[in-house]
Amino acid sequence: MATDGGSGAGGIAIHDTLSGRRSSPAGRGAGAVSIYLCGVTVYDDAHIGHARTIITFDVLRRHLEGRGIRATMVQNFTDVDDKIIARARDEGVQASELGERYIKRYHEEFERLNVLRADSYPRATEHIPDIIKFIADLIEGGAAYVAKNGVYFAVSEFAQYGKLSGKKTDQLRSGARIEVDEAKRDPLDFALWKFDSGHPSWDSPWGAGRPGWHIECSAMSTKYLGDCIDIHGGGRDLIFPHHENEIAQSETRTGRMFARIWMHVGMVTIGGEKMSKSLGNIRSVGRALEDWGPNVIRLFCLSGHYSKPVDYSDENLRESLARWRQIEACHYELMHAAGDADVKDGDSPGDAGAAGRLADAGGMFDAALDDDLNTHLAVSAVMGVVSDANALAADCALEPGWATDAGAELSRMTRILGLKVPDMDPAEAAAIDSEVEARNDLRRQGRYEEADAARDRLRARHVELFDRGDKTVWVKREKMGADTRS
Repeated sequence: MATDGGSGAGGIAIHDTLSGRRSSPAGRGAGAVSIYLCGVTVYDDAHIGHARTIITFDVLRRHLEGRGIRATMVQNFTDVDDKIIARARDEGVQASELGERYIKRYHEEFERLNVLRADSYPRATEHIPDIIKFIADLIEGGAAYVAKNGVYFAVSEFAQYGKLSGKKTDQLRSGARIEVDEAKRDPLDFALWKFDSGHPSWDSPWGAGRPGWHIECSAMSTKYLGDCIDIHGGGRDLIFPHHENEIAQSETRTGRMFARIWMHVGMVTIGGEKMSKSLGNIRSVGRALEDWGPNVIRLFCLSGHYSKPVDYSDENLRESLARWRQIEACHYELMHAAGDADVKDGDSPGDAGAAGRLADAGGMFDAALDDDLNTHLAVSAVMGVVSDANALAADCALEPGWATDAGAELSRMTRILGLKVPDMDPAEAAAIDSEVEARNDLRRQGRYEEADAARDRLRARHVELFDRGDKTVWVKREKMGADTRS
């Protein structure tokens, strides 16, 4: 059976967008990996696309730590931006107030999604001196210049521009729109500092203003994780221009590789179409949680390879719901069987191959996540354990020893995937046990209508019963809005 620990980061391979090859993230040795994840711009609610990216990196971090690797995670908040300023103006509030509102909501929703807290959540507005110093170094090195509307990075100073996205500068220039700032030397040059005397703005050596989008991540990742990050990630929509520009300004400043691995998560579509405000098809994390609950959302986000698109459809969500209901039931089946004092190991023939299949499932799970975080195959390994447990339970052949081992392995795998059966108060569990036994007494007395009524009362509280021979196993179902539609 697989256990926490294992082969270390050397056995883990992640696809690197830059090289097109799989690489080990163990850049600082087998004991530590640094991860910088581009977070959300806090002018609106986080949506399901954000959730998929953040859940993917949450599983990566859990898997690394399950392999004995310390993963340091830094995830930023962009809290100064044109969209934030425009939304704040429309609402008649300060940009800082708007940002605080959505940061607070983010933490509440992603805690419900069982996402581990990052080690740091730096904000652009808290790192203005670091950003100014970064820009000053680029100007001093001749890679940035002051123009009419701000300070720009000179793309021509970085010969490898376009290496992440595969875009050629000549083709980009031919398709570039004419910028408002006629003093810009090249259409591809991008803003490091935007002159603006309004609110919010900060003083700088070049004039009052605020940072551009790309510079904040370079400045903050360098401060928290050093000049070279082991893994830098985000959604695929960030490859160009955001991550391309981060590489240009960071590697120009340090002369070093900025990130050893670039890891990008595929988009979430709605009915096959890209989510967009113009189409009115944005699905917020809050709404998704109300409809489907955290475990179904996580299973949906992990249902395909992280690098590929996935469609947020009722069909796909119902499939994830069905998987969760099976995992949930298995958790309780194993819990009841492991604690059944009336059954001794060897009392029933069981399945001689179950122990071997359990070990194989654990190995398959770990190997799948080692292999470019193949969560689809990892979930299949989980469902293999569930299938075995269900078959043994149906045959009344779940022995305490195997149930204990299977329960531990199921808990390990679901913990790494971030799935969690809601905790139950022991007093509630004892009360359910008592009601189930009273219902079974009614059945033994032939009072079936009363027994059925007792079962219905339990079902109304989301407690489902499974009769296994002369025993009854109960499952406390997680309540979610989707139950009203299924």
